[in-house]
Amino acid sequence: MGSGVLSRICKMRKETCAPHECKTRVYVGLEHIDSGRCRLSRHGAPSEVRSAKSRFYPGDVLYGKLRPYLDKAVVAETEGICSTDILVLEPLEAPSWFLCGVLHTDPFIEHAKQTTHGVNHPRTSWSGIKVFESLSLSPPEQKKIGAVLLKIQRAIETQEKTIQSLGALKKSTMQHLFTRGVRGEKTKMTEIGEIPKSWEVVRMEVLGEIVTGTTPPTKRPEYYQGGGYQFIAPADLGETMRIYRSEKEISEQGLAVSRVLPRHATCFVCIGSSIGKVGITVAEASASNQQINAIIPYRDFDPFFVTFLLLHRSAYIAGFASPSPVPILSKGKFEEIVVPITRKKDEQKRIREYLLGIENKIELHESKKSRLQDLFRTALNKLMTGKIRVNNSDIDVSEIE
Repeated sequence: MGSGVLSRICKMRKETCAPHECKTRVYVGLEHIDSGRCRLSRHGAPSEVRSAKSRFYPGDVLYGKLRPYLDKAVVAETEGICSTDILVLEPLEAPSWFLCGVLHTDPFIEHAKQTTHGVNHPRTSWSGIKVFESLSLSPPEQKKIGAVLLKIQRAIETQEKTIQSLGALKKSTMQHLFTRGVRGEKTKMTEIGEIPKSWEVVRMEVLGEIVTGTTPPTKRPEYYQGGGYQFIAPADLGETMRIYRSEKEISEQGLAVSRVLPRHATCFVCIGSSIGKVGITVAEASASNQQINAIIPYRDFDPFFVTFLLLHRSAYIAGFASPSPVPILSKGKFEEIVVPITRKKDEQKRIREYLLGIENKIELHESKKSRLQDLFRTALNKLMTGKIRVNNSDIDVSEIE
């Protein structure tokens, strides 16, 4: 094995497409490429194009040259046009999927970072990346590596489709349960829509104690050093309904000066662009920042019933935020918002069980997806550095021929 520069296995395509020629072609911008993915999951409308764009063809690799998107590279499966912030690379000796894999390796991304220039929008260039030296592998091994990466990516996509289907099922099930209930009873119209006849409309404060989070002074390192307790922020909500981890943690001393959330408190983001995100705590004790209002349910209400109710009504609740560049839903306003509830604990429990059954399946497939993503990163870097060899392996390469 030796090494070779990137320009040996690909070249930059320099074709452009005038606006009047672009109307019937697929358009790809940086916003359509997901970090760490080798396949496109979406694209833009050609009618949005207002200036000349770069042209690409099936088998080309589209690479995002703008920092911080230097980990964006996908194989084109159709003909189209793309943003000028994307380099169109035409494979020469290497299969498309192998080339795309090279662009996703840690050494290449680090090289791309070192070659960026500019102040406001630093970016790399073809002249910067074409000299990157990668492992020189035989064409048959390149195809096998590409086939392995493609197989893992398709497995990830299978999990994503399952998660999407389960999410749609959860949404429709919530709509039915919070409109019709579980008893087959008649419904009635209220100021917030149709609900089961035996249900009532109450202010949010009836559900439990409402707590707005605080941030321990960051100038006191003892509040953070050592961690141990989740310090929940909006970014920690959304992937799964249950909040299993947080990006930041606080210490026991930090928790002592915070508003403590017990296990199974419902968190609702009330400030900023992610307003309306919902989650439920699972740690015995945690805290949140001031962007989150939490409900600590009273004994009359099942915590998961409350969480699913807020999840179902999240857009409605977020609609009460102040109309400003940074939307804010104050604690006072949050407490006043009315929602439909049943006081029958057995009905709350049945609703919880119906929806938790779906939620548990979502979490299972999210876990599988996460493990596959880790496998992709591990396999990618080991295959591209020669730590794992596939030259003598029986791998079907027909899909990337």
